[in-house]
Amino acid sequence: MSDDMQSSTTPLPDSPSGEGGKENVGEINSAKTSKTRQLLGMKGAEAGETSVWKIRLQLMKAITWIPLIWGVVCGAASSGKFTWTLENVLISAACMLMSGPLLTGYTQTINDYYDRDLDAINEPNRPIPSGAISLKQVQVQIWVLLLAGLAVAYGLDVWAGHDFPTLFVLALGGSFLSYIYSAPPLKLKQNGWLGNYALGASYIALPWWAGHALFGELNPTVIVLTLIYSMAGLGIAIVNDFKAVEGDRELGLKSLPVMFGVQTAAWICVLMIDVFQGGMAAYLIAIHKNLYAVLLILLIIPQITFQDMYFLRDPLENDVKYQASAQPFLVLGMLVMAIALGHSALVS
Repeated sequence: MSDDMQSSTTPLPDSPSGEGGKENVGEINSAKTSKTRQLLGMKGAEAGETSVWKIRLQLMKAITWIPLIWGVVCGAASSGKFTWTLENVLISAACMLMSGPLLTGYTQTINDYYDRDLDAINEPNRPIPSGAISLKQVQVQIWVLLLAGLAVAYGLDVWAGHDFPTLFVLALGGSFLSYIYSAPPLKLKQNGWLGNYALGASYIALPWWAGHALFGELNPTVIVLTLIYSMAGLGIAIVNDFKAVEGDRELGLKSLPVMFGVQTAAWICVLMIDVFQGGMAAYLIAIHKNLYAVLLILLIIPQITFQDMYFLRDPLENDVKYQASAQPFLVLGMLVMAIALGHSALVS
């Protein structure tokens, strides 16, 4: 997502020369951008929000819902049984609500709750370290989002007619994974490998399984392939560690940039993304889905280009710019893979 801002060149009434007007407009645009970043939970937002509902939204980091929502789409596509009816669209939207705003919102809120000391170093303008919201209010939000997500999951199982509550178990398991990722004593995020893989699997495998189970039969092939694909998600998760190197080092968290250094961690990041996507293309060739394999390879090429242009040259400065430019190709590649699996399920 670009942070570039447009500024007006029209002089304001109180600035005949136009220079003061440009500065004022620039300040207004800057304030609007900061507000938007704040609501989405992005890095670089400023403190100062007073609406408790906007603060709650900021804790839920809406920008992070998108991959989960996309994962549900991929799962529905890989089932081979999704059809474009109003009922299916609405039930898919309910699954996206569960995966995104509710359970990802729960995950992000509980992460901020247990990371408040770390955020006081890395991002002091976050709602909890800035004092914008009380710990009691945060605890209530955690429970409301969790219980609502589990309730929606149970309703989806009822709709799908599952004898075994697949979606409820997935939601419960994912919620537990989120808890041990953030909370002591396990706090998986303290280990760069385990924590980032848990994050990658949560963003790729779990919503994919949910979307697939909603319309089809969740099978070992899809489970194994998406767990392997989640290794690419591990690479994406590493990108988020570069913004917190100072605080991670100070608090003893073993993120990959802390363990291996910034440049080596950047190479690990891009190789994880590219190698495991390439592995998915190889699998498609093995099952004779050559057209889909070619499409996936064509989507990997621009990723490598942006990795070289931005990330490998300066991962600390260009992390956001890299994600905005390269990740769309990753998520499109996921959909190509999903459609190929769905087509394979139809013809088998």
